[in-house]
Amino acid sequence: MDTAQVQDALKRSVQVWDVRPDKDFAKAHLPGALSAGDAAAVLRDANAEDFLPTEEVAKILGAAGIDPGRETVVYGSRGTWNAYFGRYALRYFGGTRVTVYHEGIEGWQAAGLPVEAGAAKATPIALALAPNAAVAVSTQEVLARVGNKDVQIVDARTPKEFAGADIRALRGGHIPGAVNIPYEMNWSDPETLQKLAQKTVGDSRGMSLKPTPELQALYAKLDPNKETVVYCQSGARASETAGVLEQLGFRNVKVYDSSWLGYGNKLDAPAANETIFNVGALNGRIAAMQKRIDTLEKELAATRK
Repeated sequence: MDTAQVQDALKRSVQVWDVRPDKDFAKAHLPGALSAGDAAAVLRDANAEDFLPTEEVAKILGAAGIDPGRETVVYGSRGTWNAYFGRYALRYFGGTRVTVYHEGIEGWQAAGLPVEAGAAKATPIALALAPNAAVAVSTQEVLARVGNKDVQIVDARTPKEFAGADIRALRGGHIPGAVNIPYEMNWSDPETLQKLAQKTVGDSRGMSLKPTPELQALYAKLDPNKETVVYCQSGARASETAGVLEQLGFRNVKVYDSSWLGYGNKLDAPAANETIFNVGALNGRIAAMQKRIDTLEKELAATRK
C-alpha cells in the first residue's frame, strides 16, 4: 500500500495499527492510529518467541481497541519486518483484510502529511479469537513437508545463518531443500541497515520495496502455484517475505512461526550445513569477559581513592 492509498483508507475510517514501541508512537503517529506497544514483543513469549496463549492476545488487542475482523492498515518504520509481523498476527487471529504501509512513518512524514503525538487513545473492545491454521505451519508440519516436491521452502535469514556459521539455536544450518533469499533482498538497497550503522547514508530510503518487476525476478525460481513455507529465526523476518510473496500473487504462503528457533532446537530434525552450538566454549568466553570486567572495576575503584 502506498501513501495515497493510506490517505484514502483514512478517509474511509479504516483501522490503522502502529506496531512501534510506545515511545516512538508518542513522538509521532498517523492520525487516529491505534497501538498496543511493540507488537512483536507484547504478543509473543520472550523465550520461545511464539504467540502468547490466544486468550492473552485477545486481551492485549482488545485493550488497545484493535479488531482483527476490521479492515486494517499496519505500519511501523520504513522497510522493517515489524509491520508485516503485525499483518501476520492479525491474519493468524482471523483477519482477512490486512495490508501493510511499507514506507511507514518516515514515508508519511516525507510526504508532508499531518501526524499526531502523545499516547494512544484506545476504546477497549471484547474479542474472542481463534487461530487460523491456514496461514501458518508447526514444526511437525514442516517435518512432514521436507522433501516434498510440491512444497517450496524459503529461508529469509542471512547467508551466514543459512550456512550454519551464525548459530542462534542449539544447532546452526538450514532446513533441507530450503532456498536462501534474505528478507533484506526485498529492499531497493539490501545493505541499507549496514550503511545507516556506518553513517554512509542519512535515511532509510534504501529500505523501500523494490519495484514489482525486480521482486518478480528475485523470486523467479519459485512457483506461485505451489505451497510456499517461509521461515527465519523466529517468524519475524519471514512475515515480511510472506507478505511480499502474497503481494506478487503467490497463492498458498505459510509462515513457519517457530522457524529455526524451533527447528534447530529439535535435535532429531534433519538439517543441512548442520553445526552444533558449543555451550562450554560460550561459558568460557563469558567467564573470561567477566574476569576482565572485574579487573577493570577494581582499577577504576583504585583510581577514585
